[in-house]
Amino acid sequence: MDHNPIYGVVLVTVGSQNESEYIAKTLIDSGLAACVSMTQVNSLYLWQGKVEQDNEWQLIIKSKLSVFSSLESKIKELHSYDEPEIIVLPIINGSQSYLNWIGDNVIS
Repeated sequence: MDHNPIYGVVLVTVGSQNESEYIAKTLIDSGLAACVSMTQVNSLYLWQGKVEQDNEWQLIIKSKLSVFSSLESKIKELHSYDEPEIIVLPIINGSQSYLNWIGDNVIS
């Protein structure tokens, strides 16, 4: 098993389906993501000292860890939230052919 993963999944929540599709398409078109899965979620969270609950869209972005800085900047540029969720989970193992596909579809 590789202890220095080169691929990752980035989790981002947004407030609407339109915003999720716009961010996903922009990331893919710019070569920062190979795939973005989008699903509707119900989020319960603390914001400015209050418990909030919202329907949101969860983006599951498959990319290379080497482009995370550019990916994060692009998400912040496009995102409507004051403090967007941007969490990276390294892929420590997976189907090699799928990982190769991510590598082939994300800029170096």
